[in-house]
Amino acid sequence: MNIQDAFHVRRRGFLKAAGAAAALAALPFAGRAIAADAPKLKIGMIGSGRVGGALGRVWAQAGHEVMFSSRNLDDDKALAAQVGARARAGTPEEAAAFADVVVFAVPYGALPELGKSLAESIRGKVVIDTCNPFPDRDGEIAERALAQGAGLVSAELLAGARIVRAFNAINSRRMAVAHEEPGRIGMPIAGDDEEAIRVASDLVREIGYEPVLVGGAGMGRYLMPRTPLAGELTVEEIRRIAATLQ
Repeated sequence: MNIQDAFHVRRRGFLKAAGAAAALAALPFAGRAIAADAPKLKIGMIGSGRVGGALGRVWAQAGHEVMFSSRNLDDDKALAAQVGARARAGTPEEAAAFADVVVFAVPYGALPELGKSLAESIRGKVVIDTCNPFPDRDGEIAERALAQGAGLVSAELLAGARIVRAFNAINSRRMAVAHEEPGRIGMPIAGDDEEAIRVASDLVREIGYEPVLVGGAGMGRYLMPRTPLAGELTVEEIRRIAATLQ
């Protein structure tokens, strides 16, 4: 099999995984566990701190291949060794190129430069944006994100990627253990690409939350701390609150 054929095989497997997510959504949690034989993904973590480390660890335990990356490769290597055989470490460039799905878990102020340096690697890929803008930490770009909406500004900074905002307003410590009580808490997500939403939703469920699509990128402004959708809410609570924010 040549490189081009291999790419098409992986692409078919990736699309199959995306379609499976939609089917799994209709099943009870036990049924999802039984049906969880869809092809596993390669996930590139851009940022391996509290959020990136927690998410990557659970996904690796679920059978995905995970590459951790940050500004400190030695820390990423130590984390990967701790997580186990399905985890590895690399640079952000290597993680983005490696991945089927790229997860940004960095300070919002890092997105402008990362968007430029990783532009070719993330183009056309599913990207999960966990980043939140805080002006005191992130400066002018955070001010713009708060004014225009983080979902819309992230789409500009990560141009060409198929972005879903998720994991933005729940404590990272809870992300590490939510899979022990799956589906008890909802996870608001926002995005415009149907396939990306399906793939992200499946990954959200593996962390232990039930995804709730609240709208497109414009609704991403509400997926951050100190908004009505922040904190641990049930699916019904998220839907009821989101309806008031339209």
